[in-house]
Amino acid sequence: MTSPSPYEMPPYVIDRVMKKRGRLRVFERFEPRETALVVIDMQKFYVSDVPPAVAIVPHINKLAATFRARGGHVAWVSMTAGDNGRSLWPIYHDYFFTKENAARHRDNLTAGADGHRIYPTLDVQPGDIMATKSRFSAFIPSRSDLPEKLTAAGITNVVIVGMLTNMCCETSARDAMMLDFRVVMVSDANAARFIEDHNIGFSTVFQSFGDVLTTDEVIDDLVLEGTSRK
Repeated sequence: MTSPSPYEMPPYVIDRVMKKRGRLRVFERFEPRETALVVIDMQKFYVSDVPPAVAIVPHINKLAATFRARGGHVAWVSMTAGDNGRSLWPIYHDYFFTKENAARHRDNLTAGADGHRIYPTLDVQPGDIMATKSRFSAFIPSRSDLPEKLTAAGITNVVIVGMLTNMCCETSARDAMMLDFRVVMVSDANAARFIEDHNIGFSTVFQSFGDVLTTDEVIDDLVLEGTSRK
């Protein structure tokens, strides 16, 4: 298994950000108890056919273990597209797929289907938050139960990982910020089918929606309460 490809922010994006806000980082650090690692769409149906998604599994597991150990939260968000043969997102299935591909997507992403399950090598624990969505974004309240679960747990900061970088993860990051969550995307714990798609998902988020950090940078920032960063 290959490692996730390293990501470098384009120089023009850095220049634009520095002119806009005068600093690279949006947020200095997060308190663990107010922070959730939000893992998006790491389900068998999606992950199995996308090698870059398989490659980020160790990074997600490392982040999840660190979050739990330091008093943070881990939330697993699953796409649910069908219910007993009925589409939960008709406009998507009717217009953006062939009939056969729509049925495949709908049925494999129905609760109880094997494809709907979290990818087996991911470390899901009983105390984790389990959420579902029926749209790309995990932060549309009427189409996802994640926002209310995060708010109920006192979470104000979200660290987004999963797939696809430029689709469900980027869309979730945008919507989370607009619901007043503080947002980070993790460059080596998100995945897309193609490197060009993966990279473009970060540049927009970095300019106006949140930080883009590596796994190690997130871990370094997630300081135990009552301690200081050295």
